[in-house]
Amino acid sequence: MQQVLPIAGVELLSREKLDACTHCGLCLPTCPTYSELGLETDSPRGRIYLTNAVIEEESSVPIGKEFAKYIYRCLDCRACETACPSGVHFGEIIEAARAIYEMNTDRPWYQQILRDLVFRKLLPSKENLNLLFTLMWLYQKTGVRTIVQKTGILQLMGRLGEMESMLPSLPNPLLKSEIREFMPAKGETKHRVGFIPGCIMNQIFVDTNLATVRVLNENGCDVFIPSRQTCCGALHVHNGEYETAIELAKQNIQAFDLEELDAIVINSAGCGATLKEYDVLMQHQSSDYRKKADLFCTKMVDISKFLGSIDFVPPQGDINRRVTYDEPCHLVHGQQVRNEPRFLLRSIPGLELIELEESEWCCGSAGIYNITQPEMSKQILERKMKYITDTDAEIIATGNPGCIMQIQAGVRKHKLPMVVMHPIDLLDCSYRNIDPFVN
Repeated sequence: MQQVLPIAGVELLSREKLDACTHCGLCLPTCPTYSELGLETDSPRGRIYLTNAVIEEESSVPIGKEFAKYIYRCLDCRACETACPSGVHFGEIIEAARAIYEMNTDRPWYQQILRDLVFRKLLPSKENLNLLFTLMWLYQKTGVRTIVQKTGILQLMGRLGEMESMLPSLPNPLLKSEIREFMPAKGETKHRVGFIPGCIMNQIFVDTNLATVRVLNENGCDVFIPSRQTCCGALHVHNGEYETAIELAKQNIQAFDLEELDAIVINSAGCGATLKEYDVLMQHQSSDYRKKADLFCTKMVDISKFLGSIDFVPPQGDINRRVTYDEPCHLVHGQQVRNEPRFLLRSIPGLELIELEESEWCCGSAGIYNITQPEMSKQILERKMKYITDTDAEIIATGNPGCIMQIQAGVRKHKLPMVVMHPIDLLDCSYRNIDPFVN
């Protein structure tokens, strides 16, 4: 029987946003879970029906395992937003629904401990992240990982073993020290920009962060990277950790001198989509924070969008490789950035850009979806890998860390002679005249 609990957090759901859905069904063909399962409850329209039930009464909220199953099986890829003729903000709806579920549900003690560890103790703490990833780097560098893989232990560890196998080779932890609070432009200063290196991004893909700063410097940008910034809160928002997400957002807004910067740049699509919507997160906070959030959002921009908006300096080094571009969901749907990454790739001499069929379709990474919903994630990835294989590309370019790791896992599984890279890494290689396969 469905459990009925007192409402907490129902103010996060806007009746106006819910009523914007006319239930026309044009979103259905764009939804990965509906495509795989064919269930109305696993469609955007169906999830809006379920979420609507949350605010039908002022005193109670229907909530339980069935409700959680459908709202958490959504990838939050937001392809439905692109397809919707009514402009429904589905991302806001599903994230609010998850926050309400978490506020009104007592999870088992072991789940509570795990969520507290990940969302409150690990992601917001640079010190804890540095310690964890230094230990994982040593695990890889000392050869322990190779021994563990050869023993077959990982196959016996189930989901934990799968998570370990997805982890790419980690960079030397000392590389993070090369990212300083101020990194000046090469030549004349034309722009003053802030940069958000991210939490997980800076641990696993610090090379891409360094490449991003070099590319910005090459284009006349003084880059400011305040040490006070923290995790953007994207994973918190996607998993109903509303209060923690607000505290992280406040810290990030305060970290930047907003009046002095032309833009704040990010190279992670998933993080960028959340950062650009801090105004939504702050809608119930003080007027001072709401004003600061509005200004922050106007300055927040993906690296490809920013470079496409300035007097871009074309790179000169040849990269004679076949490249296909996969569009991260939170870039193409969440931020409506489509053409700029292709523009940057086409600016590289010698590069052959091969269009990927269904480039907008989700790869199944979706934050930690490949951890929490592994089977569905694999099904969605298989659809992506079919079209990637058809391109016969040497390099798959995509602008989100989760997508990079997910597609890398697909490449390994299918034994494809391809590498996965961020578009900015390719651009940096061209500026420096370095072969990306050698770098």
